[in-house]
Amino acid sequence: MKRLRQAWRLLGVVGVFIIAGLDYLFCVRRKPSRQDRAAWLKRNAKRMCRVLGFDVSVQGEIPDGGFLAPNHLGYMDIVVLASVTPQVFLSKLEVDGWPVVGWYCRMAGTLYIDRKRRSDVATKEKGFAEVMDVGLNMTFFLEGTSTDGRAVLPFRASLLQPLVSNGWPITPAYLNYECEEGDPALDVCWWGDMGFGEHLLRMAKVKRVKTKIVFGSQREPGSDRKVLARELYEDVLELAGQDS
Repeated sequence: MKRLRQAWRLLGVVGVFIIAGLDYLFCVRRKPSRQDRAAWLKRNAKRMCRVLGFDVSVQGEIPDGGFLAPNHLGYMDIVVLASVTPQVFLSKLEVDGWPVVGWYCRMAGTLYIDRKRRSDVATKEKGFAEVMDVGLNMTFFLEGTSTDGRAVLPFRASLLQPLVSNGWPITPAYLNYECEEGDPALDVCWWGDMGFGEHLLRMAKVKRVKTKIVFGSQREPGSDRKVLARELYEDVLELAGQDS
């Protein structure tokens, strides 16, 4: 049964990528705006969640524009978050070179940052401003890496300086996965040195994934990025406690 489910899901994933490509080709304008790209990402993220058996529920109020600061459990975080609100993601530069995935990320309007250059965040302020000007949400993964979900890592402050400088609001959020016939730490969370293909094969066997997004209260950034990082981290820990 699991083998059959796995095969069916993997075919479904390929199908969603094909549909998303055709959707972009025929339904997105020749010179797409950020709103066009974010709307395209949302509807295809919903398709991917259905195919992979992710049941997504939301607790709290989804912000209408501004930055999001969730914990980070793996690549499915992007799909899950995109399925509930049009938004733009900030990703590490290496993703742009991934086969197929990098291409789709570019279509979605993803912004990239070179983590090897600490000063690179200063060059992204213009892109952040474009997202804020059109009223979209934008997600940062401030832990800097994904985890198995057993703990939230302290948030890094460097990415928050543009928010402090411009007074852009930010909302903490907490993601949680529960598996039916599986272990979320191994079968959904993607972390450490897990291979992408091997992990996808394992996740496709899981019967269903109960997914919850808990949004906190939107807040102003204040005047100190290190204080903001610490307070956002504490907010996410509090949201995790509310979900437990």
